[in-house]
Amino acid sequence: MLTADPSDWRTWITGHHQGLPSPGAAYYSRHMSTPPLILASTSSYRRELLARLRLPFTAVAPGVDETPVPHETPLARAQRLALAKARAVAEREQAATVIGSDQVAVCKGELLEKPGSPERCREQLQWLSAAAATYYTAVALVQAERNQALQFVDTTTVYFRPLTEGEIERYIAAEQPFDCAGGFRSEALGISLFARIVGEDPTGLIGLPLIALARGLRQLGYELP
Repeated sequence: MLTADPSDWRTWITGHHQGLPSPGAAYYSRHMSTPPLILASTSSYRRELLARLRLPFTAVAPGVDETPVPHETPLARAQRLALAKARAVAEREQAATVIGSDQVAVCKGELLEKPGSPERCREQLQWLSAAAATYYTAVALVQAERNQALQFVDTTTVYFRPLTEGEIERYIAAEQPFDCAGGFRSEALGISLFARIVGEDPTGLIGLPLIALARGLRQLGYELP
C-alpha cells in the first residue's frame, strides 16, 4: 500500500500523491494540532498562491451562485462572495478552517469580468488604455466548529499606460489571458501594460492577498515564519 508523508506540503496541494486520493479534512483532524485547511476555490492561481505559505491544504469547489445583486457595490460583492464560498464549504467540513476569496474589478464605473474570448479581451484592454482599474480582493476565513470568522479586503489600483492597437494585439497573441478579469496577467507579461500600481500586496492583484491571509492564519494559530 502506498503511503505519503503528511509533513510534505507538496503532497496535498495537488489533491493526490502517487495515485492516492486527497485525505480530506478527517485526515488532518487526526494528524495536526490546528484545524485542516481548505481552499474554497477551483482557481489554479489561488492554489499556486496559497502553496507559497507551505501549509498543507486541500482545494474544494464551493458551488456558490455568483449572480450579482442589484445596486451592490464592487467591494460589497467581493466581500459577500468570499464569505459565501467559505461558509458553503465550512458547512460540509465543520472541523476545518476554510478560505474563501473573491475578486471584483472596476474601471470607469464598469465591472471587469473575465473576457473569455480574444474579441472581448481586446475591448477590455482598449477600455483600460490610459485608465485606472481598482481590484477588490476579499478573503474570509471560517471555522464553523469554533464559530470563528475573519474577513479582510485588499484594494489595488492599476494605472495603465496608453496602449496602441499593435501592443494590444501582440499581448493577446502572446498570453491569451482570457480567464483573467480585465484581460491581463499581472504576474506575467501583463505587467508591461502598466504605468504603476498602488496597493499593499502584489499577490492581491493575482487573486489571493498573502500578506493579510498569513496574518489571519497566524491569528487562528497556524505557524508561519
